[in-house]
Amino acid sequence: MTHAPHAPTPSSAIGLVGFDGDDTLWKSEDYYRLAEQEFESILGHYVDLHDAGTAQHLLKVERRNLAIFGYGAKGMTLSMIEAAIELTDERISAAHLRQIVEIGRRTLQHPVEVIDGVREAVSAIAARWPVVLITKGDLFHQEQKIERSGLRDLFPRIEIVSEKDPSTYARVLAEFGLPAERFVMVGNSLRSDIEPVLALGGWGVHTPYAMTWAHEAEHGVSSEEPRLRLADTAWQWPQAVAAIEAAGR
Repeated sequence: MTHAPHAPTPSSAIGLVGFDGDDTLWKSEDYYRLAEQEFESILGHYVDLHDAGTAQHLLKVERRNLAIFGYGAKGMTLSMIEAAIELTDERISAAHLRQIVEIGRRTLQHPVEVIDGVREAVSAIAARWPVVLITKGDLFHQEQKIERSGLRDLFPRIEIVSEKDPSTYARVLAEFGLPAERFVMVGNSLRSDIEPVLALGGWGVHTPYAMTWAHEAEHGVSSEEPRLRLADTAWQWPQAVAAIEAAGR
């Protein structure tokens, strides 16, 4: 789902600003947390939730399956089914397995609520610098969320990727013909949105979300990192990017 790259402005220290999707532009983790609560409610028919460590076991299974199922609601649902079978020693009923499938279906169909200030902030940044949306997860689900968000018109180019690591960002930057030091990535995940970009020599604007999946919470980014800026809300993004440009001149 891509369009021709926006040519960078030669006189600008910043040649491209990237934006994450889930929990940066629109709410997402809220619905995954609700799904996990519903999953635990079903497992409560079979195990003591305090002793069984259902949340920890589900996370373990999800991590185990990332390389096979990838990120997103479909992978979560398959991992829930697998975890449920393991935690109940295969005692879980077909009816309850069907309920888990329905949890996944509802998660895939959740409403897309754009976070306050996002449209205005992205529009302001796009007026000064080329922008790209780089979002991670299931292709079909991400395409749906992009369309339902109403933000499609803001991005001349969209990248839906299976993983966010240095090689992914390096590929995107190579296609734009940009060195990493002229790239800024805006996102809520230090692990996926910021750390790989910093590793390449780029810049990051971190906007924490109210909740973070445990897998994404693990990172090696220092709060003293000189190429990192903190923006508490989307409204602060234009100022943060402008400050990075000033620092990079």
